[in-house]
Amino acid sequence: MRILLVRTSALGDVVHCLPVLTALRRHRPQARIGWVVEEAMAPLLAGHPDLDELLVVRLRAWRRRPLAPTTLREVGRFFGAVEHLAPEVVLDLMGNHKGGLLAALTLADHRLGLARPFRREPTSAVWISRGVEPRSGHAVDRALSLLPALGLPEEPADFGGDKLFRASSPGAGAESAALEQEPIAPSPPAQARIGGAAFALIHPGAAWGNKVYPPERWGEVARRLAAQGLPVRVAEAPGEEILASRVVAASAGAARPASAPDLPRLARLLRAARLVLAADTGPLHLAHALGTPVLAVMGPTDPATHGPYGAPERALAVRLPCSFCHKRMDGARACLLAIPPSLVAERALALLG
Repeated sequence: MRILLVRTSALGDVVHCLPVLTALRRHRPQARIGWVVEEAMAPLLAGHPDLDELLVVRLRAWRRRPLAPTTLREVGRFFGAVEHLAPEVVLDLMGNHKGGLLAALTLADHRLGLARPFRREPTSAVWISRGVEPRSGHAVDRALSLLPALGLPEEPADFGGDKLFRASSPGAGAESAALEQEPIAPSPPAQARIGGAAFALIHPGAAWGNKVYPPERWGEVARRLAAQGLPVRVAEAPGEEILASRVVAASAGAARPASAPDLPRLARLLRAARLVLAADTGPLHLAHALGTPVLAVMGPTDPATHGPYGAPERALAVRLPCSFCHKRMDGARACLLAIPPSLVAERALALLG
């Protein structure tokens, strides 16, 4: 069987679909499996041992310059890769017109996706040949709901974190070890209280403004963690350098910046960290998939559907009458502001034991 997964972005959504790939390879070891993904997300899957074909797209760039020679060449290569794989089954893991259209363009006879009422864009059901009613619950479970339509059993999710970033640059292991050992100078008595010098990593950014915990509050969290002997680093992701610098400044010397200019470097930071603190965002879910302990500070999204999978104790949220609206807004709202830094630090330390 030749199977194509369609989940182009974003990071957290791609991570949530990894258990589908793991299950397919476990139960269909002879299958030829491909995945359509955006160029920015491709390093996550490059070299993945369960994947035979990685079909990279640049949809935004193509839309901006549809008739440019570069676009035409890249689109041609994409369709050449689709023709080479010749998928018999396509799993639309997106539930919108973009994913459905990509599935339809493969001309595969069997195009599976969530049924119309359960799709992000219900009218996009026109592109699939069979709609599936999902299991209720987490986004991971919704993705796994497509597998019984292929005759596969329902079973616990396996992210296969040890299989990720196989194509990362040489020396990644040594760099992670160096990150773990690099001192951030907590006092010896304080360090003894927490047990070891491995750092906590705060990733302050998020795609939605109302998911972003205020930098002054992250700074206080860093001070409280450092006071208990846990060094703190703040991830500097592309476009979020100013936000990271504000967190570092608010920490009054308790935290230091850590460059995360691309996905492989980010993954090395996440693997080296003793704990990752972030919003409901891709880096948090990636850390969870890699096996690093996490703590999610959540506002507009529901921990039951978008928190760290299978780990409700690793999400902090306050239920208000307006909670879990799942609406994108500018700036933190009451649901997020109701979580004090003292509670974040207390839960983080408790999770570390």
